[in-house]
Amino acid sequence: MTSEQEDRLAIRELVDNWAVWRDAGMWDRFRTVWHDDGVMQATWTQGTVDEFIAMSKAGWKKGLNVHHFLGGNSIDVSGDRAISQTKMTIAQRAPVHDVLVDVVCTGRFYDFFERRDGRWGLVLRQPIYEKDRMDPVDPAARLELDSEILNGFPEGYRHLAYLQSQNGMDVKTDMPGTRGAEVEALYARGRAWLDGADSPF
Repeated sequence: MTSEQEDRLAIRELVDNWAVWRDAGMWDRFRTVWHDDGVMQATWTQGTVDEFIAMSKAGWKKGLNVHHFLGGNSIDVSGDRAISQTKMTIAQRAPVHDVLVDVVCTGRFYDFFERRDGRWGLVLRQPIYEKDRMDPVDPAARLELDSEILNGFPEGYRHLAYLQSQNGMDVKTDMPGTRGAEVEALYARGRAWLDGADSPF
């Protein structure tokens, strides 16, 4: 196995561990995926990894029901820097207008990794939201959404945003999707990161 193959394997292991440990509430292990200055961007929160863990713990205690499922993965490595893209789905269950629903959002995790003191760690995770849908858990239930609210959110995560906003979350409305200025800017930041930029932002 070449050193680059070893790097890719180590990074993919971190990507997998993120999903397993976060969804299992294994917060101490989850923290080891990150470097100390790591930043998590999501529809409902944007901040440091420690802020993300604190908010996730609070949601966990309240019964927040979110799961992440991973698919194909592509990693670009340049020395001690890497950009990883992983196909994923985010599944969240919660009530909307007194009807229990499941939202499934499909997209990619776009991750900025760096090797420091011989250890790869996550510096920034920026999801890309591509499409989503909402379904009542009880197929006989009748659910009516407010179309004005729904259409006020970006197409790639409008049902997820609707659910989250109805459950008291402050949803960011300019996250990157499949196409557009936001995702092109993200790709540019990724290229700059591999070229040695001081920051992933």
